[in-house]
Amino acid sequence: MGARVAHYVPDKPDDLVEQQALVERAIAERPGAAVFVPVHATAMGESVRKLEFARIPTVNYLNRLAEGRFVSYVGSDDYRLARDVAAYLFRHLGGKGGIAILEGVPDAVTSQERMRGFRDALKDAPGMRVAASRAADYQQETARRVMSELLAELRHVDGILCANDVMALGAIEALKAAGRRVPLVGVNAIPEAITAIKQGTLLATVDFDALKIASIATEAAIRHLRGERVPPEIILPVTIVDATNYPPWDRPFEARESPRWEDVIARR
Repeated sequence: MGARVAHYVPDKPDDLVEQQALVERAIAERPGAAVFVPVHATAMGESVRKLEFARIPTVNYLNRLAEGRFVSYVGSDDYRLARDVAAYLFRHLGGKGGIAILEGVPDAVTSQERMRGFRDALKDAPGMRVAASRAADYQQETARRVMSELLAELRHVDGILCANDVMALGAIEALKAAGRRVPLVGVNAIPEAITAIKQGTLLATVDFDALKIASIATEAAIRHLRGERVPPEIILPVTIVDATNYPPWDRPFEARESPRWEDVIARR
């Protein structure tokens, strides 16, 4: 589309101070527009005000900011996808049993919404109960350690809800080391998760594709700069991916197709 993109990415996951500094650096370089995923929904408010003061049109994506004026918000329905994949696991378990939950970063909007979806799915499944729920910060090694601790503590667990695929992969490592097999689900449909589905170690995941979301967010920023109308909110659809339908996702990210703007807007 004839645009140049510069990335300002924190070296540490969800580092608030580092991202605040990166926003100031980006503003100093006077971009035509910004495509912004905040590490915190409210604590980045001052950075948002600085972008507004600099008159840099901004598209907010993935983590919805609590304040500020934006060209558009582009994301997915974290609540619905979590509720749906939890319900999928509960159906697989026959609606009865105890589950362990691996939560994401507590302050992250995605984690909060996914936990809300998990909780509401539990309300609809009175035969299910939470055996344990721990934060694993969306990190594979942290999830492996936390899951190992839970397996040592829990005499029995029937299923595992993971707020993302990376944590699911860590949980799979812990289960393998303990010599146990427990149905578990994740979120993101990353290539490694698809491999795990093919191998039978992951029951299902959800097509929450940050690459697709970021692609549409960037296109929204470019179209705005061209003077085109951009919807104030664009929510991409989600799909549960399991052993029955995984082939379209069975490829590396760079081989996956970005969604067409016209198709995404037509579904609104």
